[in-house]
Amino acid sequence: MTTTRRAFLATTSAALAMPFLNTRSIAAENISIQIGSSHPTNNIWVYAMQNALQPALDKLLADAGGDYTVSWNENYGGTLYKFKDTRAAVRDGIVDVGMVGTVWEGSAMPLQNVTYFTPFANADHNVTIDIFDKLTEELPELRAGWTDQNMVHLSSLVTDSYDVYATFPITSVDDIANRRLNAPGTSANWLAGTGCSPVDGALTTYYTDIQTGVSEGTLSFATGIQPTRVYEVAPHLSRVGFGSMYFGGIAVNKRFFDRAPAPVQAALKEAGRITSRAHGEYITKRATEAMTEMKAAGLQVTEMASAERARWAAALPNVTKPWLDANGAPAATVLEAYFAELETRGITPARDWSAGL
Repeated sequence: MTTTRRAFLATTSAALAMPFLNTRSIAAENISIQIGSSHPTNNIWVYAMQNALQPALDKLLADAGGDYTVSWNENYGGTLYKFKDTRAAVRDGIVDVGMVGTVWEGSAMPLQNVTYFTPFANADHNVTIDIFDKLTEELPELRAGWTDQNMVHLSSLVTDSYDVYATFPITSVDDIANRRLNAPGTSANWLAGTGCSPVDGALTTYYTDIQTGVSEGTLSFATGIQPTRVYEVAPHLSRVGFGSMYFGGIAVNKRFFDRAPAPVQAALKEAGRITSRAHGEYITKRATEAMTEMKAAGLQVTEMASAERARWAAALPNVTKPWLDANGAPAATVLEAYFAELETRGITPARDWSAGL
């Protein structure tokens, strides 16, 4: 082969290869993300993950220039872990991103449960989301609850307001004396001193508990009651206004987050903020639809008078004190910050649990 022929072939081969080399050099870096939950996708918390967080992150990365793309590996509905293992699943990297129910993590993440120790504070779920997104970002005490568990908080998950669904009408705190109501976990504190006996249970047991007389109603929220049809056996709703509760959050494994490129980290955080807003809007939609359907099915709704609500709140012992005693100064800081945020938004709780700190 002559020198000229060798040069021609080399030049031609290089020219033919250039489009492929260029494609490889500019191709987006693909990041595989395992995402999962203990609950199915029709759940109000998981809906936010699949229908807000995932598309938001995809769009943010595309709008930023498309240098990174995501391959989502979905593990919803408890396929990898159940509700008691949400913290461990994200902490240990079983999933990279997951729903974490801090309501089930009273020992490991106690500060995140402040709303459950301060009933009658705020019924607006959008306010709850805004406050806890803000405080988790600003308060080292709250943020450490996540980072100490090898997680980074992305988005707040909440409930709509807890009320009472019962077999009998309730217009006063006196009406629940000598009654039995499902009130699992910390919510049993909301019945202290009322003469009502709390009965343990969950959304999956309320219907049968009430139907069989184990209880005569339950403390719960519309988006939980409507899908489980508890209103069929507890046809009286008293809007007591225990409040919207901070349930937990969507979190990313901290090791995964720290290893991600900076643009992906920023997009994850922004996707979390977008998801919080979408979550609030979805709860509003679902709660409204739930009330419409339950009323059409015969649910009788009573709005408890503000004076009676205040009387119920005042009748409770200081249910916040054991939580404060157990968790010290960090808990006091979180409690004061929470009630300061309520005041800033013009919300007056039926009882100020931060008074006297």
